[in-house]
Amino acid sequence: MIRTTLTGREQGVKPAGETKQESGPAGRLGARPRTAAALLAALLTTVAFCAADAAARSYPFGPRTRSVNDLGNQYVPFHAHLWDLLHGRADGGLLVNWQSGYGSSFLPDVGTYLSSPFALLVAVFPRDEIDLAVYAITVLKTATAGAAMAWLLLSLRPGRWWAAGLLGASYALCGWSLALASYNPMWLDGLIALPLLCLAGEWIMAGRRPLLGVVIVALAWIANFYTAYMATLGAALVLLLRLVLAGLPWRRALAVVGRAAVTVGLGIGLAAPLVVVVYSGTKHAYPGREGHFAPVGTEDLLARLLPTTYSYSSPALYVGVTALLLALALPFHRAVPVRVRAGWTVLVLAVGLSLQWAPTSLAWHAFAAPNGSSYRQAFVFCALLVIAAWHALAHGLPDRRALGAAAVLLVLVAAVASRSSLTQRHSHLTWPVVALAAVGALGGLALLARGNGRPALVGLAALLLIGAQFGEAAATSAVATHRRLSEMDDYAPWGDRQQREADAVARADAWPRYRTEPGREQTVANDPMTVGGQGAQYYSSLTSDVLGRTLTALGDGWTSRGRSLQSLDNPVTDAVFSVGARVHNPPDPHQKWLPQGGGPSTLTREDVPPLVTVRPAAARSTPAAFGPSPYRNQELLLGARVYTLPATTLSGDRRGDEARGLLVDGERTLTARCRPGNSVFLWAPHYSGTARLPGDGGQRLYRSDAEGTKIAAMQPLGTVPAAGQVRIELKPNRLSRVPARGAVGCLDTARLRDAVRRLTASAATEVTVSDGTLHARLPAGSKGTAVVAAPRIAGWRCSAGGDEAPAGEYHGLIAVPLHGSATSLTCTFHPPGLRLGTAVGGASLLALLLLGAGTAVRRRSAARSGEPPATEPTTTAH
Repeated sequence: MIRTTLTGREQGVKPAGETKQESGPAGRLGARPRTAAALLAALLTTVAFCAADAAARSYPFGPRTRSVNDLGNQYVPFHAHLWDLLHGRADGGLLVNWQSGYGSSFLPDVGTYLSSPFALLVAVFPRDEIDLAVYAITVLKTATAGAAMAWLLLSLRPGRWWAAGLLGASYALCGWSLALASYNPMWLDGLIALPLLCLAGEWIMAGRRPLLGVVIVALAWIANFYTAYMATLGAALVLLLRLVLAGLPWRRALAVVGRAAVTVGLGIGLAAPLVVVVYSGTKHAYPGREGHFAPVGTEDLLARLLPTTYSYSSPALYVGVTALLLALALPFHRAVPVRVRAGWTVLVLAVGLSLQWAPTSLAWHAFAAPNGSSYRQAFVFCALLVIAAWHALAHGLPDRRALGAAAVLLVLVAAVASRSSLTQRHSHLTWPVVALAAVGALGGLALLARGNGRPALVGLAALLLIGAQFGEAAATSAVATHRRLSEMDDYAPWGDRQQREADAVARADAWPRYRTEPGREQTVANDPMTVGGQGAQYYSSLTSDVLGRTLTALGDGWTSRGRSLQSLDNPVTDAVFSVGARVHNPPDPHQKWLPQGGGPSTLTREDVPPLVTVRPAAARSTPAAFGPSPYRNQELLLGARVYTLPATTLSGDRRGDEARGLLVDGERTLTARCRPGNSVFLWAPHYSGTARLPGDGGQRLYRSDAEGTKIAAMQPLGTVPAAGQVRIELKPNRLSRVPARGAVGCLDTARLRDAVRRLTASAATEVTVSDGTLHARLPAGSKGTAVVAAPRIAGWRCSAGGDEAPAGEYHGLIAVPLHGSATSLTCTFHPPGLRLGTAVGGASLLALLLLGAGTAVRRRSAARSGEPPATEPTTTAH
């Protein structure tokens, strides 16, 4: 088959505004202009991004932290753990993270947070500069997205290279990137993936580079499958529009669609070992909040097209006034073919409307309502807006009529947006920036129109357009930084506090002989990954259901609706989970709302059983055996009665009921009687405020909310005085509840020491752990049930003197029956979905190799016969 190229002239397209260097078929454009455009886009993006942070005095250019929300709680700690893995300092490996959640499946977390190739760059930074490493990766990803878009634009149609670079930077610095992805760095891989997938679509249409297309799809889905899914949908829409505009016969169009489907299928198949594991991990995760979509008002929607507007719950659609003006001018640009004008305009509008309709919003989010922002797909709209702007520019500059119409539409957008609280909040900044950016854009385009053959005017126009884009992007990013700090939780970067914690943990660490807890007074929700140790703390989208329910039954607290588990400062659970050392920190001074004080960090040690104990009961229980009292549930796991649960009396009005608890709407006193010398604990999961025993240490802070997104953990308050009277002073900071029964538990420490001695006497004599394998040496003649002090997450298989079988469960922990003959226990972890994913990946790789071999054989045969290889025609849809 003879290769043909349909140029713009053959389709009746006037090549207005093309230079000699830039003219010619898009598929044949030389690499030099595209390289220059990509480098310019990356440079503009980097400088604007960093300048905005410098203007906002944000880390690393100022004292303000940038670790807001999940960036500080999840992503920086996960990158710290990756650093430890790459340097051989982590407890565990790719399969099991032994530092978090008393042993969690790590491969799903890798696929969710750390599978981007950029993440490996943390290894070149010092460990105590982990925040800087994540910042550098964020900037590099954003710049790469701009470069990829600039390359794509010149591949879609020739044009001025610097204009492509400018629009590439507009895409990289879009509102979605600055407002959301800048502190969700794994989403930035989707920002990179979208233009690359569109580029792969161009190759598919041309019948070129089939193997590279598959590799791009695979890398996109490996880097971040969540945004890769959205990017794949966006690229599919672009490819379908390109096919419609090309006017190919339906057989050829179907062949292109078929090749695209095969490319995507093979690419996702290659990524299956990771994608299937993540998907399986979500099936075993603690159920999060069920999101409900509610579209924003038109005024808010249009306001997000303008610079310096910010809102977490509305779509961030900003791409810069220049790109917006060009996109608005496209429908009126007479040099652009009617089909092209109509096609891109309709696609942009359709995708914009899909953001506001619940069924299509659900489809964009892989049919799972997001827990948080409902507009995570907005970067696709931003990309389409930039591509539409490029078509308006690359076909020749819009004339006065088109620019005038675009200016009128921009004024209408601003007029409607002026009714939004998003523009009113920063009106002193928004409207001057909009005005200056509009003047710069219109002035730059006017100079560009006059500069045909006059390099000085063209250079001045470029500077004006780039300056306008740079200024408004920097202002928008700075506003977003300020708003996030005022609306979200924030956390300090690595500093003296974290270093002291890490040093204290390192001095006590003796894993796997016992666990070392980094402490109840956490700095971030993933302290064990940040400062070391092996604790209960764990915050992930994939926090296991069995871990969450087990720790909650034992009196633990959590935030993020159960996905962020806290440390449980309790000697009974420390004995159960083999926590032999515990760091006690003062409150984090960065969190000014916390009661400050408490002195220096201290370390306590306790004799605890090893990780593997032998329980005499042969029958294995299930989590259903847990009752309503966390004190009795702790005793159930310990195997001994150690608590006294006294009757309690709450002073004041006893409003409430037995089931929901008693209301606490002011200062109250909770009284009870216990044996002198016992340790007092208070369990009040729905109480928010402080609690203290007069004259016995400091007060304890309880955190819960009325929405059910966080509950408070059981905490020790002190020692029962000689008179046996327990008086707990409660000072709530909101309307709260305390349990009507069983709120107070008095721990007999002597009984606890006896229980620990009995467990230790029959426990394993030696325990070794390496990534996904745990091996224990058992006393001869052990009978009953071997219990591993780790949550029984899906994937564990164990053997004790016999064939390997799925591990049993002992109240949420790993359990293996013993019959007196086994002297050792071996448990291995296989992430659910890994075998299936590996099989799919292997089949995809085999299919790809066969396709590659077939293509090579055909080319060799064609070369021997002297005929050109059979390919599909290269089609350029201008």
